[in-house]
Amino acid sequence: MVQSKSDSAATSNHHSSVMFSESIEGLNIRSDGIYVDATFGRGGHTKGMLDCLGESGRVIAFDQDIDAVDYAKSNFKDSRLSLLHANFSKLVDELDSLNLTGEIDGILMDLGISSPQLDNADRGFSFNSDGPLDMRMNQTQGLTAAEWLKQTSEGEIADALYLYGEEKRSRIIAATIKKYQQNKDINSTTELANLITTVVRSGKKKHPATRSFQAIRIVINDELKQLTSALEQSIDILAPKGRLCVISFHSIEDRIVKQFIRKHSRPKETPKGLPVISKGIDECLFNDLGKLKPTKNEVESNRRSRSAILRLAEKC
Repeated sequence: MVQSKSDSAATSNHHSSVMFSESIEGLNIRSDGIYVDATFGRGGHTKGMLDCLGESGRVIAFDQDIDAVDYAKSNFKDSRLSLLHANFSKLVDELDSLNLTGEIDGILMDLGISSPQLDNADRGFSFNSDGPLDMRMNQTQGLTAAEWLKQTSEGEIADALYLYGEEKRSRIIAATIKKYQQNKDINSTTELANLITTVVRSGKKKHPATRSFQAIRIVINDELKQLTSALEQSIDILAPKGRLCVISFHSIEDRIVKQFIRKHSRPKETPKGLPVISKGIDECLFNDLGKLKPTKNEVESNRRSRSAILRLAEKC
């Protein structure tokens, strides 16, 4: 059943920030510091930052989703908060304009889609309720998922499903999509999900369309390229001892974050005190503070947190 506008709006205001305590503690917030929430969402992490700051502290929040920006304008009345309608791949550009490059004491990135985006059928991210096949984080620009599927070749679709969704049946799914499109465009989430279900078996824990929806969303929003860019920009943005905290929800994102931190981190020492030779490190830019996973209690209360990984690093 398609959600009504009122149902969608009501649902979109609910969001539990994953690994909230761990990420706020990981930022090691100073009362007079300047922090960036690179993915505002519904502001759970931003509020946590603000609660730790004094009068001279500041939070710069980014979000490319206009719904999130509108929500912030209505629900956050704090002079210490600056909200920017921009993707976090624009970190340097935006912070440069504020003369804050190299002055940031912590950056938090909560990757993927938020619960409000997933729960709102009109956004087209979920196969659990019918809606237009959109999937754009920023609905003011770019192709919708429906348009992308229509314009993209079978081979390119198959490659995307395999690379970004790790979908083993990517080629047969792509072929099925193109065969279906010979007679009719795919315009709704359930239409695509049902089509995928005809060629992919149901798993014990995952819907047959899970990996394909993930892959298409990543492509539509160019998520991995933007993540890589934002991580590289963090080097110039952070002040000495500034913290980088990144929460990811699937292995592809986490691999990018892990490799970035390791590439720029101080080599660990062996028990004998001899440095480990690590290729690819030009200089020490970060201290790798390790990774955390959600507690058992959080996973039980918020199922969407089950795959989360929080990685922490501190600029040298």
